Amino acid sequence: MKWGTACCGSVFVRGRGCIFDLYGALYQELVNFGIRTCGDTDLASEATDQVFVKIWEKRTQLERVENVQSYLITFLKRRMLRLIEKQHKINTALQNVKAEDEWIEMPYEEFVIKVQTNEIIQIRLKEALEKLSFRQKQLVNLKFFEGYSYEKISEITQMSVKTAYNTLYDALKILREELKDI
Repeated sequence: MKWGTACCGSVFVRGRGCIFDLYGALYQELVNFGIRTCGDTDLASEATDQVFVKIWEKRTQLERVENVQSYLITFLKRRMLRLIEKQHKINTALQNVKAEDEWIEMPYEEFVIKVQTNEIIQIRLKEALEKLSFRQKQLVNLKFFEGYSYEKISEITQMSVKTAYNTLYDALKILREELKDI
């Protein structure tokens, strides 16, 4: 990146020229960095825009920045994370609304059957989990709910990777047997 602009050391001083020089010199490079980081052109572009807008809005409150490159990259990463979190919340809300619409549109008999079926599945799953040993439950939780790899599970539980794999295999075999007719 071309970070050697004349204004870099005093970029956030109240002067209008330096921020526009910085914007002109670094905007595209920051967008490219954002694209490489998150893989989404629109998100990277929006986040970069927001970074420069925030800097302009807060220019009177910001201190002198010595390492502009590090500052802008960190700011951009945080802004992209916020945008990703916001998008995730919107997607989740839309999925929930869609799921609620399905429940609202179905006839009463289907609704009752679906509720009863869900309750039966929950009861059967709880009963099946009760048949597992403490260690098997722990490994099922770490693997499928926490998303850990076998290597990480072996570190956490202080067992070998092979033992963790075999214990989890046995747990899944029990669950499969108990839940085969659902």
